[in-house]
Amino acid sequence: MSRPAKKSSSAPTLAASSEPPRVASAAHLGLAPREYRILKRLSTPQKIQDFLNGIPCNHEIGGETVLSVREVLRQRRAHCIEGAMVAAAAMWVNGRAPLLMHLDCHESDYPHVIAVFRAGPCWGAISKTNGAPLRYRDPIYRSLRELALSYFHEYSNKRGQKTLRSYSPAFDMRRIDPSEWVTSEKSCWKTHDRLADLRHFPLITRSQEKLLARMDRFSHNASRVVQYPRPAKA
Repeated sequence: MSRPAKKSSSAPTLAASSEPPRVASAAHLGLAPREYRILKRLSTPQKIQDFLNGIPCNHEIGGETVLSVREVLRQRRAHCIEGAMVAAAAMWVNGRAPLLMHLDCHESDYPHVIAVFRAGPCWGAISKTNGAPLRYRDPIYRSLRELALSYFHEYSNKRGQKTLRSYSPAFDMRRIDPSEWVTSEKSCWKTHDRLADLRHFPLITRSQEKLLARMDRFSHNASRVVQYPRPAKA
């Protein structure tokens, strides 16, 4: 769904932001009171993760989507970037920086988007995914690189090949007008492309890539268990 992101070997820094409000109001986001109250209740990263886990997976039956926060709340379905944007909005409403990270991979697999947050000096992540391996990360990682690497072993394609290759800096969603990703009634492809086009930083070298082992059959089968099965064709 994402085109390959740009690669770089330089150390990442947090993307700079302008001067948006520290706590987003309903008026600033353009949300109705009911929509805003839902996000306001998600006052901790754990509550946000539990909320996303309870939303059925968006299997994109009618075609690829990048649903806005409003549309996720309305349609009650989400995949990774859609859930990440909901998490970002909830964090902003509750006074946390709304930060997203784009994880890019080998062309045989799909990129992933997570919402990242800090607890003291360490990083954690909120993640909407239909399987178990790529979900929530406790805030114990000393850098964004460490956090991204925590997804490496389980990030695999249908052939059991480990495919995660790079990660972006933490992107501050306050840099984007809320009408683009919070309240849009159309798919938010512009936001998707902003994240995919961020400068990315490699997690492994070419020589290390040659040493990667495939997941064993047991681990690979376990990784294919999903929470929300794809609906059977009518």
